[in-house]
Amino acid sequence: QVHVVESGGGLVQPGGSLRLSCEPSGRISGINPVAWHRQSPGKQRELVAGIYPNGATKYADSVKGRFTISRDNRKSTVYLQMNSLKPEDTAVYYCMIFYWGRENWGQGTQVTVSS
Repeated sequence: QVHVVESGGGLVQPGGSLRLSCEPSGRISGINPVAWHRQSPGKQRELVAGIYPNGATKYADSVKGRFTISRDNRKSTVYLQMNSLKPEDTAVYYCMIFYWGRENWGQGTQVTVSS
């Protein structure tokens, strides 16, 4: 099992930016699919963005053009750059690393967009 560590959440004003990071706590082999999900109170967890081993990406319609997922292969770190943040982006953001046929989830990092 992989221990997943997220960081970078916080409080930001509408229109602001944040960058979330996701990395395994130990060394893992290969380049693995990684996805960011989010969950706000009273709502189901939803996919925000994903990146595949070949570099292909996918985004939820609600974040297209504002969020960018990227990977630093040297560090096995995946980033989620979030720009033009809106109050409706407020949620706990979770990173999932798919490794050896299993989903490995982090504890989540809170993102709050408020003036």
